[in-house]
Amino acid sequence: MPWTKPGFAGSSSTRERGRQTETLAADYLLARGLTLVGKNFSAKTGEIDLLMKESDVLVFVEVKYRKQAFFGGALAAVSAGKQKKIRRTAEFYLQQAGLNAYNTPCRFDVVTLQGSIERPQITWLKNAF
Repeated sequence: MPWTKPGFAGSSSTRERGRQTETLAADYLLARGLTLVGKNFSAKTGEIDLLMKESDVLVFVEVKYRKQAFFGGALAAVSAGKQKKIRRTAEFYLQQAGLNAYNTPCRFDVVTLQGSIERPQITWLKNAF
């Protein structure tokens, strides 16, 4: 049986922390007037953490949490490769929802949470990429 570091990616505590941070991010955006459309849309191309709406704009939200600001913190974790996966997954979502990618106003936001999970510093970047 392979050894896994406690709290490492894929462990139940990591998944639970992911759900917790996504809930915190959703609550943060709801308090700012957005509407929740869905959570954790998954496809072969990747996953969208939160699907929100602001007026008539469909907002694809990536949520990132880092306890420490090492290596650029939470925002640095949204690499160009990750952005590409999110875009492809968003295109797939639009197709599945029967929406036209050219006529549906969309944007990609990032919500970062940093510090203690009990009281994280939350940053919302609209039109992040």
